[in-house]
Amino acid sequence: MEKQKKFDLRYLEMARIWAQNSYCQRRQVGALVVKNGMIISDGYNGTPSGFENVCEDDNNVTKPYVLHAEANAITKLARSSNNSEGATIYITASPCIECAKLIIQAGIKRVVYGEKYRLTDGIDLLRRAGIEVVYLGD
Repeated sequence: MEKQKKFDLRYLEMARIWAQNSYCQRRQVGALVVKNGMIISDGYNGTPSGFENVCEDDNNVTKPYVLHAEANAITKLARSSNNSEGATIYITASPCIECAKLIIQAGIKRVVYGEKYRLTDGIDLLRRAGIEVVYLGD
């Protein structure tokens, strides 16, 4: 158990470092998908490929087409030969309900996150689906 927590904290720290790749000003979020002790995908929040790297509009509101870190990591897997069945996803912030649905459908069995968000509907849905949810906040 202690060994797992040690790995969880390290992967979560790596996700925090990966979040720094985001061009978003309001919030930078990172995600890593780990399976069998290997990182098989990564993601951070940002605009789709080919779009300008500007996440907020002139009023500092996030543009509606900005992808969340989890969605980027999961869709990157869809373009590879890997799959996330039984994997763990490490996310710097708790997932929204839309990302929770993607996590469920991707076959991810464990979610580790580091910051709570004001809405808990994503976490509630994951638990309802039988996914192990671990909060390792500050």
